[in-house]
Amino acid sequence: PPSTSTTTNKRPPPSSSFSANNFNDDNPEDDQEEQQTELKRRCIDYHTPAVLDLTSRLYRKSNRRSHALPGGSGLAYPYLQCHTNYIKWMGLPLGEVGSSRGGDPIPSTAFLTHLAHVTRAKNSSPVMCLSWTPGGRRLLTGNQEGEFTLWDGINFSFELIMSAHDSSFRCMAWSHNQNYLLTSDGGGNIKYWSPSIAPVQSIDSHDGQAIHALSFSPADTKFVSCGDDATVRIWDWAGRREERVLEGHGWDVKCVQWHPRSSVICSGSKDNLVKLWDPRQGGCLSTLYGHKNTVTKVAWNDNGNWLLTASRDQLIKLYDIRAMKELCSLKGHHKEVTSIAWHPIYETVFASGGMDGTLIYWNVGPKGSEEPAVKIPFAHDMAIWDMKWHPAGHLLATGSNDRQTKFFARNRPGMKQGLDDDGLEVADGGAYDNEIIQAEMELGNHVGIVIGRRGATIIAMQRQTKTKMHVDQIRRVLQIEGTARQIETVKKRVGALLDRVSSDNEDRGQG
Repeated sequence: PPSTSTTTNKRPPPSSSFSANNFNDDNPEDDQEEQQTELKRRCIDYHTPAVLDLTSRLYRKSNRRSHALPGGSGLAYPYLQCHTNYIKWMGLPLGEVGSSRGGDPIPSTAFLTHLAHVTRAKNSSPVMCLSWTPGGRRLLTGNQEGEFTLWDGINFSFELIMSAHDSSFRCMAWSHNQNYLLTSDGGGNIKYWSPSIAPVQSIDSHDGQAIHALSFSPADTKFVSCGDDATVRIWDWAGRREERVLEGHGWDVKCVQWHPRSSVICSGSKDNLVKLWDPRQGGCLSTLYGHKNTVTKVAWNDNGNWLLTASRDQLIKLYDIRAMKELCSLKGHHKEVTSIAWHPIYETVFASGGMDGTLIYWNVGPKGSEEPAVKIPFAHDMAIWDMKWHPAGHLLATGSNDRQTKFFARNRPGMKQGLDDDGLEVADGGAYDNEIIQAEMELGNHVGIVIGRRGATIIAMQRQTKTKMHVDQIRRVLQIEGTARQIETVKKRVGALLDRVSSDNEDRGQG
């Protein structure tokens, strides 16, 4: 991260009226209370790097590659090296693009592999969508129960939970002027909210079907919605009325987004098609046939020329709408791609999340690559439904079906967290230890024990062993995919679990 600091709240000293005879240094209860009152909470403090960048802009001349010049060359700051002492010289991603930080941007500063914090509300449910509030001070999440949850964007503490919808959240979108928030649910309801999260208006549409996406026009005078009724609808913001219905998809419309500067709308559907619409005439401008399965997400780049599409066929495709051609097809996910998000600063960088919880960072464009730049195999235990970058670009928030919201930040200089090769251990055995194989293990009558409550046991074991596991409940076997060493570890752990359960049952029978 730009800087990671630890704040400590220490216990206040005893008052003068407290007698020394009543204070016992050997009392274990006092020691325990002392430890409990020393609260340590990690935070991502971006104020220091922001000041660093502002100082750089004011007092340093523009110089190409200034980040790589030594401190003795007349510059105020030394070059970064792979040591944690240099964390204080890390600026925000915006500073690397600015003229004061010099020349070409450095996309690697946008690969956020450090897991800064994991949040999970009490009595939580799957996180369906999320969004940063204007300015990035807080993160707003919507869950499957239709509840808002508000988290602090610096120390990640819980702030508020409130009921918003009667059914599951589907999406939320802020207006470009950041004056209003739109949300939708699985029952065809759209709600207007003020910046203070106060309800303003409620609209029912799409014949009571789920509304999967919302997007504002560049001028914020209109917005567009899509749903399971196979339609795309254009709304007047001020009048709060439906203006036009765009029909052309043959199945549920899963995603839609308005062009950042033009009168063009892009939508993706369960019929495997991506369509471009003219919102003024209501006609279809073009259709893209690149995917072979449901199109789950579409995203316009801020440059207005690139269109990113994700699908259940495990592919991400990049289109240039100026020539209406496919620039590249990105392969890196082994399951459906469920979320994508462009970086707010670097136009060639974006992140994607998969159904299996994999998080991948990509760098495309003239100097990019079609291979994943950074891959975090087990970022979440289940599908990543939504992800949003902090406006400053130094944090990435992800919401998942595993009921957790996670914050990813940059590593400190010299650290390699999240940068291992696909999460697989490389042993001395060479290629044999890296070869992915499949195996099975009989479970007998203990299928439920291995799965655990809501799948908690098998999910935790997959995360710890970095393997993929599936329980065939009909055949009563555990299917394992991984290296030979990983499969051996899984069998030992599952065997120990089953032996412990069998011994407990025998003890109960004798009792």
